[in-house]
Amino acid sequence: MMNRRPLSGTEHIHSLSADIKGIALFVGLIWLVFVADRFLPLENFGLIPRSAKGLVGIVTLPFLHADWQHITGNTVPLVILLLLLAGSRANSIDIVVFISVLAGIALWLMGRTAIHIGASVLVFGLVGFLVCAGFFEKRLLSALIAIGVAVTYGSTLLAGILPTASGVSWEGHLFGALAGALVAYYISGDLSRGTGDGVRV
Repeated sequence: MMNRRPLSGTEHIHSLSADIKGIALFVGLIWLVFVADRFLPLENFGLIPRSAKGLVGIVTLPFLHADWQHITGNTVPLVILLLLLAGSRANSIDIVVFISVLAGIALWLMGRTAIHIGASVLVFGLVGFLVCAGFFEKRLLSALIAIGVAVTYGSTLLAGILPTASGVSWEGHLFGALAGALVAYYISGDLSRGTGDGVRV
């Protein structure tokens, strides 16, 4: 088993400006895929639970959207939440990857048989992460972010994980939020042991 050593504070540090460029590239790629999907059947590469073909959707899920309303509805909260994450975390890219993969795997294993697409799974994962991180870490910055997120997206989060609307991957939202909470719990444990990437101060 590999031994972990406490971080000196210089590891995993990168500039916020670089994070913002990364966010712009990520969101830009989502829109580029959306435009391409108008001409190519890219939605067929969405996540299909318990299907070998649908495994690719664990990766492609956040990049595929059904229509203009779908992508615009996801873009604004996604940008806001990614900015909040990048502004408070030195390891924001890792967090996004972990949340996306965990939520995607859970959705593939337990989701309804359908083609699941959309960045809302990641949106709900980021909300779950930011809220739970503020609770677990008992840090002022994380707590303030958590309060802001809870106030802004709390009602949406609750409505989005209930199986009340047709055509909505409510289980994807639920698994996203749970994945975010799980990643927050894991990282808060690393911080308490002095082995985590830490928060920006």
